[in-house]
Amino acid sequence: QVQLVESGGGLVPPGGSLRLSCAASGSIFRINAMGWYRQAPGKQRELVSTITSGFSPRYADSVKGRFTISRDSAKNTVYLQMNSLKPEDTAVYCCNAVGISRGTLSSFTSWGPGTQVTVSS
Repeated sequence: QVQLVESGGGLVPPGGSLRLSCAASGSIFRINAMGWYRQAPGKQRELVSTITSGFSPRYADSVKGRFTISRDSAKNTVYLQMNSLKPEDTAVYCCNAVGISRGTLSSFTSWGPGTQVTVSS
């Protein structure tokens, strides 16, 4: 089993910043990619950003230039630095990881429970 836990969400005024963290633990042999998704009430889930081994990070157009994804492979942790936040960024942000499980060497996908980000004055 691979578990993900997000942290760093909260209430922030427009124009402010937050940094989200997502730590993976469990039976991990290798994590190949991690990403952030978000979903606002009544809206479709949206891919925010991904970081994949051997490739450049990717961002949704709506966050490009404002958000930065990074990864600490040794800690199995991914971060999302969010700057110049807008009310439209308000959503539950969930972390995802895909990789290979230790022992069985089978592939896995895992999701965190999510962390709330609210951008409001």
